[in-house]
Amino acid sequence: MKADVIVGIQWGDEGKGKIVDKLAQEYDLVCRSQGGHNAGHTIWVDGVRYALHLVPSGVLNPRAVNIIGNGVVLSPESLIKEMAQFEALEGRLFISDKAHLNLSYHALIDQARERLKGDKAIGTTGKGIGPAYSDKINRIGQRVGALRDPRKLCDAIMDYFEQNRTIFEVIGVASPERAALLEELEGFSAKLAPFIADTTQMLWKALDEGKRVLLEGAQGTMLDIDHGTFPYVTSSTTVTAGACSGLGLNPKDVGKVTGIVKAYCTRVGNGPFPSEDLGEEGARMRSQGHEFGTTTGRPRRCGWFDAVACRYASRLNGCDELALMKLDVLDGFEQIKVCVAYELNGERIDYVPSDLEAVTPIYETFKGWGVSKGARSFDALPKEAQEYIRAIEAITQTKVGIISTSPDRNDTIIM
Repeated sequence: MKADVIVGIQWGDEGKGKIVDKLAQEYDLVCRSQGGHNAGHTIWVDGVRYALHLVPSGVLNPRAVNIIGNGVVLSPESLIKEMAQFEALEGRLFISDKAHLNLSYHALIDQARERLKGDKAIGTTGKGIGPAYSDKINRIGQRVGALRDPRKLCDAIMDYFEQNRTIFEVIGVASPERAALLEELEGFSAKLAPFIADTTQMLWKALDEGKRVLLEGAQGTMLDIDHGTFPYVTSSTTVTAGACSGLGLNPKDVGKVTGIVKAYCTRVGNGPFPSEDLGEEGARMRSQGHEFGTTTGRPRRCGWFDAVACRYASRLNGCDELALMKLDVLDGFEQIKVCVAYELNGERIDYVPSDLEAVTPIYETFKGWGVSKGARSFDALPKEAQEYIRAIEAITQTKVGIISTSPDRNDTIIM
């Protein structure tokens, strides 16, 4: 068996949670490969809203096993709070013993660094994701498996603070008090130790036994540490390749790849966004799309569909199809624009350059439509919406296989 992959194609917040939830009903295992609790997946089921940050979106399938992979940086405090939404997770949720811990001091370091950067701040969520990944790369981080021995873990963290005392004093981060730290770690251990496992072996066994496996990432391709709009990116590999390394799979294990895109574009934080609309239409997308961060509550920057960036991201990920989300947010617009090329130094280009700040979008305009909201078949969509979707397929050179017409799980068209 092959593991299918769900990957974000834009700047995150594309609607991966809904699609993973929809598809997860047919899978045996649903696995999160990277990122941390800075990511937020919102799922609506029968009018009930679930906000997931670390728990895989397959948690709403009572038959699915959910795995948090080694590529994740895990906040025990955040995960424990999130787990409280659900009952009877033992045997249904497993955490890789190789995942790295994201502890409270990582968030303090993150926030201090952003303050020091002033107007050059990246615009992180301040959740400690970058510092946790930095500790991992510097080989001084602590793995989830260390929670099995809280006292030893506490000693290691206190040594870490002692060795870096001068740095912490400069940025204004205080060393923890040992007794309080040990008590906190013991509490985390009591709650999470039963869920810690060698998840790579679990995945290999599941695939060998012919079980269906779905992999989900966090954020989006344009935030990838290598291939995104550096330095305004996240700290992990958000593309399909990251799903492999973040769970212990190899490229031959990957089956179908579904890229998630909105019918328009959004971005949170600083960084280039060529098709951003700073006028009334961008504000209308934000209002109609309820574009506020699941994790931070920050208003998202909104703009038109960027087909150049989508084609680039689809190629990077090897997408077999796109899932087009939030089509209904564009209901009622008289005209809808699509960025079909960029202008760079007076020349038209059809690729994503290293410096996306320097480009100007070139648009093609499409006629808007009335109401697509709630449509459950392609034929039920307005003719203009159908034409818009076909145009996206042609420009991005990628088939649209799924269309979402509302936040509800059932308002989804499978092509």
